[in-house]
Amino acid sequence: MEIRRASETEMLALWGYGIDTRISPTARFFSENISSGNAEFWAIDDGGKLIAELYVFKNLEDKDFADGMTKGYLCSFRVSNEYQGKGLGSWLLENVLGHMKKCEFKVATIGVDESEEANIRLYNRFGFENKIKDCFVDPCALDERMTPKKCSRFWLLEKAL
Repeated sequence: MEIRRASETEMLALWGYGIDTRISPTARFFSENISSGNAEFWAIDDGGKLIAELYVFKNLEDKDFADGMTKGYLCSFRVSNEYQGKGLGSWLLENVLGHMKKCEFKVATIGVDESEEANIRLYNRFGFENKIKDCFVDPCALDERMTPKKCSRFWLLEKAL
């Protein structure tokens, strides 16, 4: 197994989109941001199968998430069900945070639903203890007009790098 940067094509395949498939606005947003360099797609590769994903957005419209200079936003952090509970999510998160620090980010942010107790514990363990705000719009989930979608409340947490 290895942690590596993956491409927008790999992201689309992981999300279940084929070559001829019309992709969702959210998938298009992720793909375009990876292609432009505004987002990085990090994955754990297990023999050619991507089993975990984490994205770093460098600049978003809401500067509390990512400001294009010193603050980056981590999102869509997932580990495939059959690989959960093995420490792989921690391994990926630790490596991506280290990469962000090397790239001279000073702050990392991450969103979490207040009911996701296991994720809150994980993020707290990694130093995401400062709650910036309650959020009701996800800047990385878009509707058909390419406008961020309203969602149930989640917390935006941050940590210094």
